Order: sequence, then C-alpha cells, then structure tokens
Amino acid sequence: MHNCMQINCVNMQSHKAFKLLLWCSCLTFASLLGQGKGEKCSKYSPTLQQTQVGFGSPPTFTARVHNNCPMCPVINIHLKCGNFSQALVNPRLLKVISYNNCVVNSGFPLSPLQTFSFNYSHPKYLMQPATWSFQCE
Repeated sequence: MHNCMQINCVNMQSHKAFKLLLWCSCLTFASLLGQGKGEKCSKYSPTLQQTQVGFGSPPTFTARVHNNCPMCPVINIHLKCGNFSQALVNPRLLKVISYNNCVVNSGFPLSPLQTFSFNYSHPKYLMQPATWSFQCE
C-alpha cells in the first residue's frame, strides 16, 4: 500500500510539472505572436536630426531620419513638417502630402538601424516623426 501511494504521489507531481511547463510554453508562444506587430521595436521610435551644412542665403540643411530599431524595418514614416515646400526636395525623398504631413522615402522601408537623408536649402523647418509602422516578422 505504501509503494502505491508513493507512485501516485510521483505521478501527481509529474502531472503538475507537465501542466506548469505547458502553461509556460503557451505564454512564451503568445508573447512571440505579439512581436509580429512591432512591439519588440516600440521603444525604438524613428528620430530626425537636422544639421546645417551650408551657410549661404538661404542656408542648406541635411535632414537625417534614423530607424533606431535593431531588429525590424520601419515603413511609412510620416513627419510633422509644417508648410514645407515640395519645390525644395525630390518627392521620392520627402513627399508633401498636406500641411504638416510629409512622407519619407515614398513610404518604403528603412532597414534596421538605417539612416535616410535629404538636403534642402531654406531657413530651418521644424520637423519631427509623427507616425510610422514597424515590419516585424
């Protein structure tokens, strides 16, 4: 009788361990599913930096948009760009959609950690990333 109780006790412990392992596996799998929507890059927002490279009249600036995510491409980067004039830059580089809405690189992806740049000659425009999407697999 004593051996029978020990076997049942071991079986119950094994069953509990199996259930715990199964539960942990399900949680891990669920967390990986969520990463396909860009959660693993959510803390790596794209940034925009402008540097004055020409000091004539008007001054010339280089604007650099950087994908800070080391794992995923970023697509459809829209900038708040005020009344930026389309005449200042090739629309494939920066397309003015409407007031305060410009799209970078025709919406095409920037690879992980890639920087995309364009130049314009005009007094400095205040610009910043507004919306974007990460393309994580």
